[in-house]
Amino acid sequence: MQSRRTFLKSSLAVPMAMAGGSMLGAFTGVGARAADTSGYRALVCVFLFGGMDCHDTVIPYDLASYSDWAGLRRSLLDAYAAQPGGSTRTRDQLLPLNPSLAESGSRQFALPPEMGAMHQLFEQGRAAIVGNVGPLAQPTDRTGFQSGQAGLPPRLFSHNDQQSIWMSFAPEGASQGWGGSFGDAMVQANANTQTIFSQISLGGNAVFLSGDLVSPYQISDEGVPTIGLIDATRENFPPDVAQIMRDHFASEGSDRSNLFERDFINLSQVSLDANDFLDRALKSGSSLSTPFPASALGEQLSAVAQTIAVRDALGASRQVFFVALGGFDTHSDQSANLPPLQRDIGDAIAAFYAATEEMGIADQVTTFTAADFGRTLTVNGDGTDHGWGGHHFVVGAAVRGGKIYGDIPVAELGHDQDAGNGRLIPSVAVEQFAAPLGRWFGLNDAEIANALPGLANHPAGGLDFV
Repeated sequence: MQSRRTFLKSSLAVPMAMAGGSMLGAFTGVGARAADTSGYRALVCVFLFGGMDCHDTVIPYDLASYSDWAGLRRSLLDAYAAQPGGSTRTRDQLLPLNPSLAESGSRQFALPPEMGAMHQLFEQGRAAIVGNVGPLAQPTDRTGFQSGQAGLPPRLFSHNDQQSIWMSFAPEGASQGWGGSFGDAMVQANANTQTIFSQISLGGNAVFLSGDLVSPYQISDEGVPTIGLIDATRENFPPDVAQIMRDHFASEGSDRSNLFERDFINLSQVSLDANDFLDRALKSGSSLSTPFPASALGEQLSAVAQTIAVRDALGASRQVFFVALGGFDTHSDQSANLPPLQRDIGDAIAAFYAATEEMGIADQVTTFTAADFGRTLTVNGDGTDHGWGGHHFVVGAAVRGGKIYGDIPVAELGHDQDAGNGRLIPSVAVEQFAAPLGRWFGLNDAEIANALPGLANHPAGGLDFV
């Protein structure tokens, strides 16, 4: 039987906004702890559903490594060569990164030409790459994986489960994510006067944003979600009729004894009030002049930027955002499908960074990518299969950019971090990736340990990218 607590955390999606764990406290702070709440900070998670091919994103560039990579991917590169306009994966088309990984010796890396905007951010020191990140129960290599002696994340290579483990450290069905745990710490520190605007999702009811005290408040790339029947009544009937319709959806005047019914009514009322509050703030705020690409990710990040622009009206000192882009499960036709997605990532995140510069808060907003997993180094013709570790971007003026952190294994099979077919065994756990973000966000060591309980299983240090 569904518990009342589970109901409160999962019952409402768009157009009803999901408030914090306590409906009575949704527009107020709760308690106090030691998190740093000075100034403004926002984390923006860009989740790439399906698992982006890291081997086709951070590409070996020195001649020897490129040759090894190309040899393992010959059929895929042939498919690229057959695309209109020719291949974008020949070595002369790639965008070299400088400097390369400090531990890589003579190895060099590049981005595909579709990611020119991301390449520019990297070269300007506004973006960093963190190599070979993924869910990891404990440090593991090929020997430990193949022998079965190493503790492993459950249900490896499963889309839904690995998405959930990335966001929450547990398979599908988890109820709390590390972004939500960060939000909980800030609620306890009274960072925001209205906690309902702490966690904002444009990518659905993501577990990443859910905590004990916070839950996703869902908006769309067009702004505040609405109820069509209420809108139609406002447009076609006198104001008193429209108010009656709104009162109906808010269940005004209801006196129910059943706790579930009362909770649902409270959620409806808080959600409608929050939607109205955000709508007024957005309409009264100044529009941003930064152009965004007319793409799936561009429109989502434009809405995030507009929401951040009215942060003062929302009483927000700390916010976590979740946006999503799908289409990365490229088992086939990767040469046609992946490049436009990569262009969207680069162009949209670059536009978003420019918008934070326009607002004068580029050092107060940090954007990072995440995904189910990377993909295999070997190919299945014109596509790739489910992997494990992958490479990710971190962007913002606070980022110590122009560097590659972590590790990018060689483009070969059978090395220490190869689980088979070029599936990378992560050398950086998600907790290690998340910890610097949490510290930048304002969490202290105790709060980091609470939000990332598996961090104790991994060596500290080395990932000072922000």
